Amino acid sequence: MRGRWKAAAAITLSGMLAVSGCGGGDKKSNDDASKVEVFSWWTGPGEADGLAAMVADFKKNNPSTQFVNAAIAGGSGTQAQAVLASRLQNRKPPDSFQGHAGAELLDYIKAAQIEPLDSFYDQNDLRSVYPQQLLQQISHQGKIYSVPVNIHRSNMLWYSPAVLKEAGIGGPPATIAMFITDLKMVKERTKKIPLSLGAQWTADHLLENVLLGDLGTDAYNALWKPGADWSGPAVTKALTDFAEILKYTNTEAASTDWQGAAKDVVDGKAAFNIMGDWAYGYFIGGAPNGLGKKLDTDFKYAPAPGTDGTYMWLSDSFTLPKGAPHRAGALAWLKEASSKQGQDLFNPKKGSIPARTDADKALYTGYLQYAYNEWHKPGIKLAGSFWHGVNATKKQHTDIDTAVGLFLQSKDVAKFQAALSAAAKNSGQ
Repeated sequence: MRGRWKAAAAITLSGMLAVSGCGGGDKKSNDDASKVEVFSWWTGPGEADGLAAMVADFKKNNPSTQFVNAAIAGGSGTQAQAVLASRLQNRKPPDSFQGHAGAELLDYIKAAQIEPLDSFYDQNDLRSVYPQQLLQQISHQGKIYSVPVNIHRSNMLWYSPAVLKEAGIGGPPATIAMFITDLKMVKERTKKIPLSLGAQWTADHLLENVLLGDLGTDAYNALWKPGADWSGPAVTKALTDFAEILKYTNTEAASTDWQGAAKDVVDGKAAFNIMGDWAYGYFIGGAPNGLGKKLDTDFKYAPAPGTDGTYMWLSDSFTLPKGAPHRAGALAWLKEASSKQGQDLFNPKKGSIPARTDADKALYTGYLQYAYNEWHKPGIKLAGSFWHGVNATKKQHTDIDTAVGLFLQSKDVAKFQAALSAAAKNSGQ
């Protein structure tokens, strides 16, 4: 496990920013365990079920603590993070909040808005049950700043076997070029949506997959290093392919979040959807949040075109805000989120695998068995998801999203590439 992390594209937090005013993990103020307000964006199918399972275990272990679910709806945390920023700026933090492990945490650390958790890790013997390279990714200047709950894979292609059969396509495309050909076949031979897309952030998600699929792991990872050059012909080719792929997406995409786009595939209305593996929890989950669909009948999966052999990863984690009103309650929640029991309750429903290395492997079946084995496979290559917080700072993340939004209107590849190049130069790395 540890050796694989050396291949990751994620930016190590250590030494990147100067931090002042962060408290130590053994701070004693606000030690009130009567309540805990946990802020996340887990309101959708699969993720809400996973959170509910973990919360139920938390309540059993902490019967005198009132749990307040402060989740804000919106795929990928787009709405939640805006609300969170306002609360932190006004010094009204929740007791704990969700954040993607990696570069996304840098702004919180720089602003002294979250505490280091070294004492928490030591008191709960956690250093030995997390991959050391993962701990490095959530650390700054040698201090750990969050508790990872899971590992997700971003580069997954979900497809309808029925629609592919109708279009005369024998299986999932292995390359970006094959993908474009298949999209064209679906459009010409069926009345189905070739590629279902949702709100704008799902286009950002698609972009990172096309970049990885066209450039390959090493060149993709190089894009996120300080001083990276986004102006070359290989990037131009990838962005041109991205533009071509967008021609085969559904026109109502802007008003639909990821769940609606993914549902089109398992309902047989669309051929393909590129989305992280949280979609799996949504597909197979039962009522009221899940769709109750069957793997290999209603849907199948494959690595996104051109990305087989690479695990584009992200990790959800929880933090300890500075000045948390119920600090003891927050630490109790972090203990739940970091526990083997909590992660094994949460992840099978969420559609992810545990961040801990000692999970009960028998609980991970179907797609999750595949994901678990891929993650642990010797020689698997790693690439960080820029959209989901691993290797892009918040500024670069925002600048890329702005560039994507403009591109969806103009379809001007040259201007798009220039905007992405500027975003890299002004990323703050």
